[in-house]
Amino acid sequence: MEYKSTGDLSQELMEQSNIDTYLRENRRYFSNQSVTELLGQLYQRKRLSKAALARQSGMSEVYLHQVFAGRRKPSRDRLLCLCIGLDATLEQTQCLLRLSTYAQLYPKNRRDAIISHGILHGTGLDTINDKLFSENEKTLF
Repeated sequence: MEYKSTGDLSQELMEQSNIDTYLRENRRYFSNQSVTELLGQLYQRKRLSKAALARQSGMSEVYLHQVFAGRRKPSRDRLLCLCIGLDATLEQTQCLLRLSTYAQLYPKNRRDAIISHGILHGTGLDTINDKLFSENEKTLF
């Protein structure tokens, strides 16, 4: 199957005068995966209990179960905490942010750069929060 980047799709969208034509021609490129499904896939490869994941992510077990069941939509910061707890890659984290319709981590933003660096280097949530605090940035929780 041919691959179209987000940039390619954006360009086509801007050039296309008829939205129905764009939707029909590009339907196979639209994302069908939900945030809950992707979180579930990341969790399955972790081999830890949801209680341990909740601790690593700085959230309650009840809240975590609600997120995994699709009954709660975590805020951007809570989703980032969950990505860090799941040891998600930066690419997986950016994908989850996009699927949740949140802004992706932006390296020109000081706070996002600290968080991105932590994700890239497998830094724990407490250490990332400590660095954010020491740099006078809002912590993740």
